[in-house]
Amino acid sequence: MRGQPVSEGAPATQPRLKLEDIYIAVKTTGRFHRTRLATLLETWISRTKTHTFIFTDAEDEDLSSEGYNLVVTSCRSDHSQQALSCKMSAEYDGFMASNKRWFCHVDDDNYVNPEALLALLSTFSLEGDVYVGKPSLDKPISAHELLEGNATRKVQFWFATGGAGFCLNQRLAEKMSPWASGSHFERTSEKIRLPDDCTVGFIVEKRLGISMVHCPLFHSHLENLQLISQRSIPHQVTLSYGMLDDKMNSIKVKGSFSEEEDPSRFRTVHCLLYPLTSWCP
Repeated sequence: MRGQPVSEGAPATQPRLKLEDIYIAVKTTGRFHRTRLATLLETWISRTKTHTFIFTDAEDEDLSSEGYNLVVTSCRSDHSQQALSCKMSAEYDGFMASNKRWFCHVDDDNYVNPEALLALLSTFSLEGDVYVGKPSLDKPISAHELLEGNATRKVQFWFATGGAGFCLNQRLAEKMSPWASGSHFERTSEKIRLPDDCTVGFIVEKRLGISMVHCPLFHSHLENLQLISQRSIPHQVTLSYGMLDDKMNSIKVKGSFSEEEDPSRFRTVHCLLYPLTSWCP
């Protein structure tokens, strides 16, 4: 990892972190409820249901009646900067109202390994300010911050891609409030004209002067997922899938489900991690 150092372990006086202490926010949209989201509900969300919150733009009586934490925002359903920042703003406010110790954001094409997530976050001290994830770029992003009088200034900062997921501890999230709470998040996003995940990095690094922790255990579909070995899967915090260079990009893992049956490979991964799941062969 690069950036802020990770402690060797939690101090003896620090209360042991539990999965219930982590607020997991999933960003999705109505048209993906029966496809992408359904795969997550069947797999990892089945193990984190009470503390996973699904942020969407469409009502869904089936999901609500089944006891999922569905947060229906008034955000647009497209993939624009405004729509993405609107949902991230709702996620941030939801976390701040929860009084949980960690906020973790993922997209609806992410598999979260709950045990690996807990193991990672347990290595950080409560005394620090932590923003941990994986950048999608090999260098800081450049943006032009809009100032008063239509002037601009160039800024550079690291950001953890939302496509791989990222986490913030409560202490840091509280410090972000002047730029992230309520309508502030969307206004901050407009000032740099970049989407939600970039805006989080901007607030943390440029407004608060805190470095992102670069962690290789988060994965997005923008990287070659076939390079992840099956042996290392239990240690990965997030996985993803999608198209890359006009080909399906997903983790290479052997199991009882074919690639046609399980194109994301999430069901196969889940059965590798939790073989006693009722629907696993």
